[in-house]
Amino acid sequence: MTAARIRRRVVVCGRVQGVGFRAATRSRAEAHGVVGWVRNLPDGSVEAAFEGDPAAVEALVGFCREGPRLARVERLEVCEEPVEGLRRFEFRF
Repeated sequence: MTAARIRRRVVVCGRVQGVGFRAATRSRAEAHGVVGWVRNLPDGSVEAAFEGDPAAVEALVGFCREGPRLARVERLEVCEEPVEGLRRFEFRF
C-alpha cells in the first residue's frame, strides 16, 4: 500500500531573492524526502512546488513562512494542486 501524497504550490513575497532562499528550500526538501522545484520570479518573489508525504510537505510550507535567516517573508500564497509524480527536487529558471 502506497502512502498518500499531496502537492502544494507556494509563492513567497518579500525579501526572498539573494538571501539563499532557493538553496535552503532545496536542502530542506531533500532532508524531508519531498520532491518538486523552486525558482525566482521576475517580480522578486520565489515560487516552489512540493510533492510528498503530507506532513513533510506541510513542514516545507511552514519553512516558507519564515525562510532562511536573511529573508524577510511578507506574504505567502499557498494553493493545492494535483500530484504530478515528480521524482526529484530541482531548481527551475
